[in-house]
Amino acid sequence: MKKTTVLISLFVVLSLGSGLYAQTAPDKIIFQEAKILLFDKDWRAALDKIDDLRERFPYSPWAGQALFYKGECLNGLGGRERDALRAYKEYIQLVGAQVNLIEEAEGRIIDIAFDLYESGDAAALRDIEARLGAVNNVVRYYAAYKLSLVKDKKVAAKAAPILMKIIEDEKDPELLDRARIALLRVSPASLKSAEDRKPRSESPRMIRIRIRKAGQKEPAFSLNIPFALAGLALSALDEDDKAAIRKKGYDINKIMNELVKSKESILRIAGDDGSIIEIWID
Repeated sequence: MKKTTVLISLFVVLSLGSGLYAQTAPDKIIFQEAKILLFDKDWRAALDKIDDLRERFPYSPWAGQALFYKGECLNGLGGRERDALRAYKEYIQLVGAQVNLIEEAEGRIIDIAFDLYESGDAAALRDIEARLGAVNNVVRYYAAYKLSLVKDKKVAAKAAPILMKIIEDEKDPELLDRARIALLRVSPASLKSAEDRKPRSESPRMIRIRIRKAGQKEPAFSLNIPFALAGLALSALDEDDKAAIRKKGYDINKIMNELVKSKESILRIAGDDGSIIEIWID
């Protein structure tokens, strides 16, 4: 009986001790304080907390997650984007890294790489191109969409196969619209090809766009897409093209409204160089 009492007492003491540790463990406290500072966007103070945690408690269960949040802090500080990239890349390589945080880290890497490219670092695009082969659909699709925004059309065209696959296989309307706009931006012909291969219950009405240069019989540019994508086609025009159309007395929104109402309109816009833009539906 005495032995049993001693064992029970020891169990209670150990239980209380472990519970007390779980509540007051210094590594957990530092991690929680860092997250509060991070949510308040006090990047510098949060980063100091995270560095303190990782230095004092390198084997803490919170040290891994802290690496992701270190990337958040560095990214938020500005001017330390490359350090943020390293932190995110280290995090996604960790054993036990959380799936949702890996996905977020991959998205941050893509965004930072694109911003670095826009600032003149062409090599930064490698981080985006590498993610075109990601297993995770969200990461792969986002990499393709972001790459479609690159000014170098030859590079942007590398996103076309992924964008075509989205159009052929996915069902989500918002995802499809984003993919169509992106593909229209980099390769109108690929958009037509992807739409042609997609199973349909019926043949849709088509919107047809032709641009003819002065003195030429064959169009310099030709695009046929389902009428349902008319808005995407016109909204995807470059701002310079939209401005040129407005100068001719046409407004993109009005054009769309007229096409939607009548579904029979034929629009012809004459350019200063003698070129003709034709938009019609059949």
